[in-house]
Amino acid sequence: MTYLPTFDGPLTPVDTLRETYLPSLRTTLVDATTSETIATLLAPGRRRVNFMNAHCFNVMARNRQYAAAVNSSDFLLPDGIGVALAAKMTCHNLTANLNGTDFIPALLKEAAKMGKSVYLFGGTPGTAIKAADNLIHEIPGLQIAGKRDGFAQAQNDAEIIADINASGADIVLVALGVPMQELWLQRNAPYIDAELTMGVGAALDFFAGNVTRAPAWVRKAKCEWVWRLAQEPRRLAKRYLQGNFSFLARAAKHTAGTLTAASVANRILDITVSTAALVLLSPIFALTALAIKIESKGPAIFTQTRVGKNGRPFTMIKFRSMVTNAEALRDDVLAQSDREGICFKSKSDPRITRVGRFIRRTSIDELPQILNVLRGQMSIVGPRPALPSEVDVYPKHAFGRLTVKPGITGVWQVSGRADVGFDQMIEMDLAYASSRTILLDLILIGMTFRAVLSGRGAH
Repeated sequence: MTYLPTFDGPLTPVDTLRETYLPSLRTTLVDATTSETIATLLAPGRRRVNFMNAHCFNVMARNRQYAAAVNSSDFLLPDGIGVALAAKMTCHNLTANLNGTDFIPALLKEAAKMGKSVYLFGGTPGTAIKAADNLIHEIPGLQIAGKRDGFAQAQNDAEIIADINASGADIVLVALGVPMQELWLQRNAPYIDAELTMGVGAALDFFAGNVTRAPAWVRKAKCEWVWRLAQEPRRLAKRYLQGNFSFLARAAKHTAGTLTAASVANRILDITVSTAALVLLSPIFALTALAIKIESKGPAIFTQTRVGKNGRPFTMIKFRSMVTNAEALRDDVLAQSDREGICFKSKSDPRITRVGRFIRRTSIDELPQILNVLRGQMSIVGPRPALPSEVDVYPKHAFGRLTVKPGITGVWQVSGRADVGFDQMIEMDLAYASSRTILLDLILIGMTFRAVLSGRGAH
């Protein structure tokens, strides 16, 4: 039986693990990749961590002690499609679903490489033992410091703490179920020597083989909850059906409480304009893609990581206007920039194709970003999304342009685009962010047509 998930790359140490406050859940969750999260959790320092799924939030809503225990944790990891859907209610696309059944084996795999040991506590008698045997088989070099069930062997806190500390474990996984495990950790974690303590729910049952995981295609479709419901309909029907409905209804209510008339109007404008544009411009989409494919090999669409509102990275979509290896050649042409400041622009950039020059001048290359708008990552009007490398060297005042969603068009775009220097662009964006209105957005949309026809600063 294989537990190890597909891992998303080598460990990426980060100074501060990215977290996001979600108004729909009134909670701050980790918003980072699996590798970034594991690197942080295994770094030196004491941390108490919990996974948060829809059921956890339901318990949190009616149990104040549990809510206090959860909120006192160092990190809360998003688990499940319900949490992802609640995040999207406020246009937040969480970076990863850090569900325990996939995340914990990935964490233990890296822990084994670092020589760290783990203590398994919880489950029915024999579950921790079977889980330990299977994990050792799946993860070469994994050290199990100790194991204890969550029934007869869980009656004496002092005895359990003494056993954990005597084992020398670096990581303690507590599988007592919600809310017992979070309350136990809040009460006892300060006395445990291990640097990392985690509440892991039913994870040991999965690792022990007591519960069968859904096939990969079911998990990929984000329907594992359906598989679990089919396995244990009596026990899980109320949690998954009634529970998920009440969770999403409560998240929607919280979201509605955070909305303003201006934010609703802006979103309606974004959806209306982008939907209409997607329909009306679909022939141009098709012809552009065809022209790009005829001229040069490679995909017609180019994707790139950009920085969005509040510094959140997202994948921006464009029509490809350069050769396929343009990113690898970027350092070679940086000295040719025609623009003052941080952002690179060059009229004579040798990486741009013939079709690329045309679609850049006419701004056709930006049209696929309509999809970013529909996803809630961008607006029709706003500051242009910057590259992470640009944001890394921003002067302090420039971060003010990240307080609003980036846009397809904006003050900079209608004022000369690449002919405008970096400092002037920042001042334009800051002024827009502080005085944004629907009327201003409509004016800028209208001015965009003139800017596109003139082609000023477009290259």
